[in-house]
Amino acid sequence: MTEMDRVITHNYHTHTHRCNHAEGPDRAYVEAALAAGVTTLGFSDHVPMPYMADGRYSSFRMKPEEIDDYVGSIKALQEEFKDRIEILIGYEAEYYPDVYDDMITLLESHGYDYLILGQHFIHDSREEVASGSPTDDEKNLAAYVENVLTGLSKGKYSYIAHPGLINFTGDDEIYYKHIRLLCEECKKMNIPLELNLLGLSTGRHYPSGKFFTVASEVGNEIIIGCDAHNPRVFGDQKIYQQAFDFIAENRLTLKESL
Repeated sequence: MTEMDRVITHNYHTHTHRCNHAEGPDRAYVEAALAAGVTTLGFSDHVPMPYMADGRYSSFRMKPEEIDDYVGSIKALQEEFKDRIEILIGYEAEYYPDVYDDMITLLESHGYDYLILGQHFIHDSREEVASGSPTDDEKNLAAYVENVLTGLSKGKYSYIAHPGLINFTGDDEIYYKHIRLLCEECKKMNIPLELNLLGLSTGRHYPSGKFFTVASEVGNEIIIGCDAHNPRVFGDQKIYQQAFDFIAENRLTLKESL
């Protein structure tokens, strides 16, 4: 296998149609991953919340009543493809202190293999301040880092999805101070940081060289996440090459599997 033929053999960041912004049946993701040489495929759709503040419900995650279908579908695929690929049941979940305990209770009642922490909103389940919205307020940056680290300290999350999602536009010195704290604490907890291929391939503000400069200096382990919202991404060699080029350019340490 040449450098240009390198593939990702383990992907733990895969969505399904239940989140309302991904496409394709669950089976199609498995078939596409197999064809691309993936040996471990983790489904990690946006976690269902037991409730949301003020009776509202997020539009980008499955509903609690869909969890049986999600788990049942993945278990059926595990059985069907058991001799060909390892399939895991996971979730991408925020850490919201006001619903965390109820969320974990709900997930554990159905069984799961892993969680990844994707902090899409900064504070709590009211989801009022999006992590990806530009902000020059140090309080938002600090709150993002604090919630992520508090969530990781619970011992339930395996890694951070798109850790550079916080879109801080203020002073670089302030940014580096808080991001260094995030990276250093993750290293102490042996928590990998995700190189997110969706952000990389679509030119989003993450992953950024600024964030991963700190991760490289701290010596964090990096795990690649496809953040698949359609099955086609598994066959896109261009995306894979972008990832390996980014890792080499930023002198990052790759961790291939959990």
